[in-house]
Amino acid sequence: MSGNHYKGHEVSCCIKYFIFGFNILFWLLGMALVGIGLWAWSEKGVLSNISSITDLGGLDPVWLFMVVGGVMFILGFAGCIGALRENTFLLKFFSVFLGIIFFLELTTGILAFVFKDWIKDQLNLFINNNIRAYRDDIDLQNLIDFTQEYWECCGAFGADDWNLNIYFNCTDGNPSREKCGVPFSCCTKDPAEDVINTQCGYDIRAKPDSEQKDYINVKGCVPQFEKWLQDNLTLVAGIFIGVALLQIFGICLAQNLVKNDICTFTSSVLCLMYPHFYPYKHTSLDVHPFVFTVSISQHETFQLFATV
Repeated sequence: MSGNHYKGHEVSCCIKYFIFGFNILFWLLGMALVGIGLWAWSEKGVLSNISSITDLGGLDPVWLFMVVGGVMFILGFAGCIGALRENTFLLKFFSVFLGIIFFLELTTGILAFVFKDWIKDQLNLFINNNIRAYRDDIDLQNLIDFTQEYWECCGAFGADDWNLNIYFNCTDGNPSREKCGVPFSCCTKDPAEDVINTQCGYDIRAKPDSEQKDYINVKGCVPQFEKWLQDNLTLVAGIFIGVALLQIFGICLAQNLVKNDICTFTSSVLCLMYPHFYPYKHTSLDVHPFVFTVSISQHETFQLFATV
């Protein structure tokens, strides 16, 4: 058989190593994000008291690292090992998992467009829940401060939303020094100040509304976020389209590699079982999920019925 020649399908090395190289980056990045998340939880003592994960009333930003990192790790592992070892199960898992993520992203985008008012209400509820837990978690506090500084906003729909926090509300029984105030991230920035004044929001809501705008940003984060989306619609749409095309490209490459791998396996089986086909120079292999057909130029046809 060593002297015989058979011209069949072979796995493309370019596709194989492109998928491998692309996914090993995702794999390493996913591990890094999960590692950062575990480190953050360790610093906050969460790992020594697992039940505290659910105690926080608002969003723990570490979950973003854990979820995103976990998904990237699983996808990267399946794509990387599947391509390197030509494992059809892992490649199919990679394609299906990526397809599910693409479908969820598409569904979320459509629902967000159709149910705009509901999304706005849910965003308002989400921000208010995190305002209540502002002082409960340092990571959440930093996230809220970054959001308010970046979009130059305060609260969900205005500074009075900070009445929901026990430290900032204006009730008579509130003993906090931050009573009737807002976090420093609500304050308007003075370019001449090199050091952030973390007490700039103290007692600011005790002033008349007409005076508050001289010291803090009075617009809410929900309207500011809507305005940012409208101003950067092209950029946001471009990012979503780019990610979607990248996902479709990955699915197509993985499926192509699976198909080539099946073709190579089928060719090897037929070559071992029917070596008398080798002398023919023009042999083609048409693959069907349940029927493998070998067509020969001299008009001889042989059908092998097998289950993949």
